[in-house]
Amino acid sequence: MFGIRKNDFTIEAASFNLSNPWNILRIICGAFMFPHAASKFVNGALSVGTVGFFAKAGFAPPEFWVVLAALVEVGTGIALVLGICTRFAALGAAGALLIAVYALQVVKGFGWTWNTGGYEYPVFWGIVCITVAMNEFKRVNGSK
Repeated sequence: MFGIRKNDFTIEAASFNLSNPWNILRIICGAFMFPHAASKFVNGALSVGTVGFFAKAGFAPPEFWVVLAALVEVGTGIALVLGICTRFAALGAAGALLIAVYALQVVKGFGWTWNTGGYEYPVFWGIVCITVAMNEFKRVNGSK
């Protein structure tokens, strides 16, 4: 089943059982989205540097896209941490990270390592989020 179910919106105690490594990975994926959202703001306003980066990447108007990105990051982060709509939240987070990779490519050109401004970090977390989504689709469909 690939559609949204009523149970997708239920917060379950089993989602916080830390003896299940998938729960740990899902929670970490969600928690890692919050610093990305927070970095888009400085002193209660949009970060001028982030707005400039979005403008250079071709996102117009950049302020709208910065706010949208922050909302996606907060929304997917909350859903992943709480274990609600996990399949779709993980795919949404991976999509946001894919767009970040695209923007880095447009603005900085090819660069791999994160410490030089490359996209190693968002690629890694995007793959992890896709893995979380795949596991959840498998779990929901009753596969082993």
